[in-house]
Amino acid sequence: MDIFVLDTSLFTNPDVYTQFERDQMGAIENFISLASHSKAQFYIPTSVYEELNKMVELGGLKPRFEMAVRIRSPRRFNLMVPAEFLYEFIEEVRYRINKGLRIAEEHTKEAGKLQEADVGKLVNKLRDKYREALRAGIIDSKEDLDVLLLAYELDGILVSGDEGLRNWADKVGIKLIDPKGFRFILESYTLRA
Repeated sequence: MDIFVLDTSLFTNPDVYTQFERDQMGAIENFISLASHSKAQFYIPTSVYEELNKMVELGGLKPRFEMAVRIRSPRRFNLMVPAEFLYEFIEEVRYRINKGLRIAEEHTKEAGKLQEADVGKLVNKLRDKYREALRAGIIDSKEDLDVLLLAYELDGILVSGDEGLRNWADKVGIKLIDPKGFRFILESYTLRA
């Protein structure tokens, strides 16, 4: 039986969730229906489920979601990979990136002899470019790391639209699927059931 480990992007990224339904709640409901009738197993780490609940009000779908998707954190302290070290490392990297961003903003404000309105525009441009350069393509949250570790632990198939998460999953040998085709895959699993 295949195991799928899910990321929030499956339910929050319009490029991904619209394969199930145009409306976000309808998409989640259709996913639940397909998952419930499938012989596959579905997991989402606790931290990712909490993140999802902050982004989307599941309302009456919550009990059905929890029946279709197993909510479970990775066993960070029991994995052969020094997972806790990596977990703390990611937090440190994120802290340093944000600290560097604040420093860059301060220096930009001091260095320029621009009008106040122009300084604000320059800082916003710097922020966007700095964030893109330092955070794109890496794992930049505990939630991303939890998804990666759970997929690694369960030898599961990662379902995520997050570029950094997919890059790191590939590096450690986790199976991946294109999240934009996940509905087709789920439908094929329901035919087998």
